[in-house]
Amino acid sequence: MKRILLITTGGTIASASTAKGLLPSINGELLVSYLPEMNSVCKLDTAEVCTIDSTDMTKNEWVGIVKKIKESYEAYDGFVISHGTDTLAFTAAALTYMIQNSKKPIVLTGSQRPITFDSTDAKVNLTDSILCAMDEKAKGILVVFNGKIIAGSRAKKTMSVSYHAFSSINYPYLGIIQNGTILWYIEPESTQKQVQFYESMNDKVFLLKLTPCTSAEMLADIFKHNDCVIIESFGSGGIPDRLTNRLIEIMKSEEGKDKLLIIATQVVYEGSHISVYEVGSRLNHKVLFLEAKDMNLETTLAKAMWICGFEGSTFEEKRDRFYTRIAADILN
Repeated sequence: MKRILLITTGGTIASASTAKGLLPSINGELLVSYLPEMNSVCKLDTAEVCTIDSTDMTKNEWVGIVKKIKESYEAYDGFVISHGTDTLAFTAAALTYMIQNSKKPIVLTGSQRPITFDSTDAKVNLTDSILCAMDEKAKGILVVFNGKIIAGSRAKKTMSVSYHAFSSINYPYLGIIQNGTILWYIEPESTQKQVQFYESMNDKVFLLKLTPCTSAEMLADIFKHNDCVIIESFGSGGIPDRLTNRLIEIMKSEEGKDKLLIIATQVVYEGSHISVYEVGSRLNHKVLFLEAKDMNLETTLAKAMWICGFEGSTFEEKRDRFYTRIAADILN
């Protein structure tokens, strides 16, 4: 019988009603008590990292999750992490880089309604995630939600209330789970490398979403207080003149020394293609920057935090790590 560790972090799935709204308060043992049928298919243990609304999730909780999995890695066949949905995709992306080459499945799930509610998606999502964590083909960081299996590097919350809350961005669903049966469309990537755990994530990464009125005046302060700036450009990679000129000035000045600039797009699907239009290509050959291409924003942010966690790295080293494909995170 396989051994599965359920790691709890709080979130809607573990919430109870209060006078001020839903509040995470249910521990792992109580969550498991709602799934008595699981006792006959696996040995299910629980561990708690935190009990918070996922709005309050930070890199400290990510490190806590990584440490718990690292210390338990040899004792279990798979891991399930129950998590609030609002930042679940960020955590899945972060774990993609913090736990690499895992031959064992690490499955994140949650729910849109608490497990204590009569009408809830929690039981199905949790059951599906445990079954996925037991499956021989499953490996690495996965998100299981509403019967879909999504690569951790490709998940994004695209619905705020509906049960089909998560989508796979610029990459197919890996598989589906129906009535306890898993159908794989794409098996998670295999590797012969040993599992690697990373705990150093640099959170001095700023994500700037452009609007038609974004002022160039704020750029100097943003670069001053951060080691990496990700710009959500318009369309395929458009950046207004007033911002492009200031970016070039900053990146060539002492303020921009050793700072990393990444250009992404605020468009959800199909990625950035910065050289298509002149408004994007103006940065080419003038400053050093990276392009997110088909990576979603959660993954771009997490990968930037990971590569900036290597102290003293050159731009070339950061570039090589950024464009190295890890767990299906980038295709272009």
